[in-house]
This record gives sequence, C-alpha cells and structure tokens, in this order.
Amino acid sequence: MNTITRLVVYAIVALSINAIQGQNKEVDSLRKIDVDKKIISLETDRDKIIDEEKDILKHKIFLINKRLDEKQITAETAENLKKEAAKTAALNIDIRTEIINGKIALLQRNGYDAYQYMRDDDDSATLIIGSKGVHIDFGSDRKENKKPKFDRRTFGENVSAIGFNNTLIDGQSINDSPYKLGGSGFLEWGYTLNTRIFKTTNFWRLKYGFSVQWNKLDIKDNQFFVNTDGDVALEEFPFEYNKAKFRTTNLVVPLHFEFGPSKKIEKENYFRYSKIRQVKIGLGGYAGVNLGSMQKVKYKEDGNRIKNKQRGGFEVSPFVYGLSGYVGIGEVALYVKYDLNPLFKNQSIEQNNISFGIRFDTL
Repeated sequence: MNTITRLVVYAIVALSINAIQGQNKEVDSLRKIDVDKKIISLETDRDKIIDEEKDILKHKIFLINKRLDEKQITAETAENLKKEAAKTAALNIDIRTEIINGKIALLQRNGYDAYQYMRDDDDSATLIIGSKGVHIDFGSDRKENKKPKFDRRTFGENVSAIGFNNTLIDGQSINDSPYKLGGSGFLEWGYTLNTRIFKTTNFWRLKYGFSVQWNKLDIKDNQFFVNTDGDVALEEFPFEYNKAKFRTTNLVVPLHFEFGPSKKIEKENYFRYSKIRQVKIGLGGYAGVNLGSMQKVKYKEDGNRIKNKQRGGFEVSPFVYGLSGYVGIGEVALYVKYDLNPLFKNQSIEQNNISFGIRFDTL
C-alpha cells in the first residue's frame, strides 16, 4: 500500500470515527429529550389523579343520595356508603400516585433503557359512567391488542448509508483510477427485519430486507463513457468540461448474519434484548436488479453553458450481486460493499464497483 492510499484510508477512518462520535452524541441528546418528555407526561398525569378521583367520588355520592331520596336505603346506610367511597378514593389516589412515582424513578435511574419499553404504555385514565356503574378505564384496558408480546424474535429497522464510491480495476491501483476519490460517492436507503436465530440468546441475528443503492462515479481527465456497438469505454470528451458524473441505481435484497452482545431487559410479563451501545458485526451480501443509469456532463460551447444528460444505453449489468459487511457500536457502523458483477456487460477494462462509508440502523 503506497503513501497516497495510506493517507486516504487514514482520512476515511478519522472521518468515520468523528461521525460516529457525533452521531452518538446526537442520539444521546435525542434520547434524553424523549426521557424528559415522558417524565413530564407522567408528572402531568399524576397531577390529574386527584381531580379524576374527586369526579368519581362526586358521582358515587350523587347515586347514593338518589337511592336515599327514593328510599331504597336508610340514612345510616347512605352515610356508611359515602365514607366507604371516600376511603376508596383516597386509596386509589395513593396507589395510582405511587405507580407513577415508581415509573418516574425508573426513568431517572435507567434513562432510555427504561423509556423504550415504557413508551407504548398509556397511563391516562378515563372516567366511564354507564348502566353498570362507574369505573376507571385505563389505556391498557382499551388496547389489549397492543400489549407487548412476551418475546419478540423479529423487529424492523430503517437502514441508511453514505460514503465513498469507486471501482476496482484489474491490474490497476485505486490511486490510478479514472474516477475522483473525493467526488465519487454512494447512498443507500432501505428497511430490514432482524430475527434472533436462537431462542435463548440474541448473540446471533439474521438481517434481511430491501435497499435502494445509488452509486456515483466522478470521471476525471476530461473523459466520458461512450457505448460503441455494445462496448462501453472511456473516451476524450470533444470539449473541456466542468464535470462528468456517471450514476447507477440498484434495488437489492441484502442478507447479513449479525453477531454481537446485547443486554436482556426483563419485565413482569415480557422481555426484550437491547443493542444500545453494544458492539455488532455483520457479514453477508446482496442481490438484485439495476433500475437505471445516467451520465451527466457539464461543459461550455461557444460561451454557452450546457448540461448533457443521457439516461440508459450504457449496457450496465442488469443483475447486481456482491458482498458486504459492517462493524460498529449501537446504531452506527463502518460499512463496505463490493459488487461481484462487472459494472458493464461489455467493457474494455474489467472493473467492479466498491463502496465504503458509514451505515445507520435505526428503529
């Protein structure tokens, strides 16, 4: 590896580390905001408890007085029922307040680890008055179908990635590539499902889904791609251009075996595995189809600025397949992918697309 290549690698690693650190700080900040909002929401619910119980008590007393007026019960019985209702209201206030105080203390002690399993809870209470009497309807009673499953072996994540892109050319160093190292890049967006392979451990996971990949090459030395009877090659552009870029768009199905530690969080009626701030490694590949290609050249002719776009007609390989892998912590990872298929079906030089950058897997 020569000096230029080493400098490029060092620069990429440094940028990636800084990006990961910045992303971790941003994620931590957003998570603290979520936790603080949940605590404020719980405190608001706690303040409403007394008013809710007072309303329930007032209606109970109204019903008791109505029965007394209709001489269904005696004055002594009515008084005893009122005292019992007041005692129940006081006990409900104590119990419901204590429950919310416990949740607040749990959030203050465990932060986001507690929040992510508490955020689906609905702690509000509604006063229900009907023919069957008066009762408090909690959100969990109304949404039983949304109660957490005891064990979730599969869950989804959004995937996005960004970084550098180029090609590996047979018998040629990447420093001699006809494409600019800094100007060539890639983007990826998709969705994956994560399935725990074994029942009793989350160390081994299977990740699969779909992704759209955009690979861009910034062509240098005033060259551009020309298709001559199906043979695609770089040739000198007839004018001096400002820039020439070539882009392919692929739809692929990625498959990775991911492994790494995770933290088991156990609740009263369910448990989950958390990968927050845990090391992860993913190895696998992808396969799919090319959705299109485009070459854009900007140049001047007779003082006029011209932008020439050509979509298709470059004999790009219709099927895409390759190897990919990543290593990171939590939601952020260093990412590399390599197309095993040639860039063009017929090309004057053998070249395969390669990309490396930063990948984000977020819930």
